[in-house]
Amino acid sequence: MTKELNENYAGAFDGSLGFGEKPALILVDLVRAYFDADSPLYAGVEAALASAIRIRDAARTAGVPVIYTNVVYKPDGSDGGMFFRKVPALSAFVTGNPLGDWPEGLAPSDDERVISKQFASAFFGTSLAQELTESGIDTLIITGVSTSGCIRATCIDAISSGFIPIVVSDACGDRHQAPHDANLFDMNAKYGDVVDEASVLDYLKTL
Repeated sequence: MTKELNENYAGAFDGSLGFGEKPALILVDLVRAYFDADSPLYAGVEAALASAIRIRDAARTAGVPVIYTNVVYKPDGSDGGMFFRKVPALSAFVTGNPLGDWPEGLAPSDDERVISKQFASAFFGTSLAQELTESGIDTLIITGVSTSGCIRATCIDAISSGFIPIVVSDACGDRHQAPHDANLFDMNAKYGDVVDEASVLDYLKTL
């Protein structure tokens, strides 16, 4: 199947962007809701969290800006629009719910940016694009959850906003392997470069 897919996409969707000169790292929605077994959003993606933390630590060492996102809604969910209505489990992110807290080991430092959002993309309805542009950032290293949802949406909006999206396969996760793999394949074909943790760590060491 993989060989057939690769052959089908060859010549049409096999380009590569490569790393740019000035990256930022984003950790998308890595909050307790995805790591608490009692949560309706539990995804069993602890390995992705561990990978994201290792990359975060390397980014800090390299002096690369680190950005976090979380999802926060008003008590009635009115700021979530149709998204909140479509996915009832998003009630886990109503203000004050502990499932919206950071998991152990991920707490941002005082000088790291946290963007609270209401929709899938880290760009939609936020100042992220403007902040990256003003900082001269050309590359966004993307980690977090979920691969088929907020990671994909952030990747597409990143390239649409003029940034190089680098999606780290090991540091992203989904509640099932099939959508994870399918969306990594599609993002790599059309919207960004999908690389592994080791490649990102090697890149960060060069900065």
